[in-house]
Amino acid sequence: MCGRTSCHLSKEVLTRACAYRDRQGQRRLPEWRDPDRYCPSYNKSPQSSSPVLLSRLHVEKGADSSERVIAPMRWGLVPSWFKEADPSKLQFNTSNCRSDTMMEKRSFKVPLGKGRRCVVLADGFYEWQRCQGTNKTQPYFIYFPQIKTEKSESMGAADGPEDWEKVWDNWRPLTMAGLFDCWEPPEGGDCLYSYTIITVDSCKGLNDIHHRMPAILDGEEAVSKWLDFGEVSAQEALKLIHPTENITFHPVSSVVNNSRNNTPECLLPIDSLVKKELKASGSSQKMLQWLATKSPKKEDTKAPQKAESDVPQWSSQFLKKSPFSRRRGADLLERWLKREKEEEPVAKRPHTQ
Repeated sequence: MCGRTSCHLSKEVLTRACAYRDRQGQRRLPEWRDPDRYCPSYNKSPQSSSPVLLSRLHVEKGADSSERVIAPMRWGLVPSWFKEADPSKLQFNTSNCRSDTMMEKRSFKVPLGKGRRCVVLADGFYEWQRCQGTNKTQPYFIYFPQIKTEKSESMGAADGPEDWEKVWDNWRPLTMAGLFDCWEPPEGGDCLYSYTIITVDSCKGLNDIHHRMPAILDGEEAVSKWLDFGEVSAQEALKLIHPTENITFHPVSSVVNNSRNNTPECLLPIDSLVKKELKASGSSQKMLQWLATKSPKKEDTKAPQKAESDVPQWSSQFLKKSPFSRRRGADLLERWLKREKEEEPVAKRPHTQ
């Protein structure tokens, strides 16, 4: 499933990231519809509003179906045939749509038949891995592998929220296949546009974290075919719905567990959060030195990352083992700081649940 995403890019940056070529081969930028309704957030949950790409033909009669617009829509599809006056009274969850059963459910079969295909935009999405034998879970941020550019190369390692902000100008947004519908209130009023994210079985790389993942459209050709309902039939478009291995991920703080938390710490790698804490006090600096001399295994695990010249230093593509072994140094730090707390103040840590 997919129940939490991040999409905090500004409208301008998101627009540039969604540049495309129309049917004549001309490079274009998608136009915004209702841009004031877009609310950037590091922590989006169902019933919030997120930006989606759709064909201009859906909103403008006679338009070229290869042209695109960006429109904020409500996450959680409200079917056009729903008769209640309050969409929150919908009795079933429509934030996700299983690819293997969507043709059996009227809520999804009808908009698919009308060509109401869309692409949900996000920095990435979150998923929680359950720790065996406990009730604890470890959240992950999952996104496209990023290509190193001059800007990202010059910034060096991104160790904190301020550094991560510099990355986003070159960020490749995640493009997830979705369906949308338009619901009209029975008593009149503005139409409500809402969407659902299509899900598939997880790829091998994500299977240890969760057994389901969004149907990710990887590349301009896939995005174009999914959106162009005027030229590409539903039967052909559905061939694009399958797992992709072209994703990367890293563990993040449990601060993301609460959907009300909307800060960069939601998607910051745990390793970067630990580094930030280690720089906060004299006692922490002593612990950092101790870990550097007493934990050779920790040094070894970092060595391969430095050798990957074609991957940004802030990327965590190769962090695919259990997160709990990677937290070993952090756990040692926490125990040591408890013993040292009378010596000097401890750096403030992110709120966890």
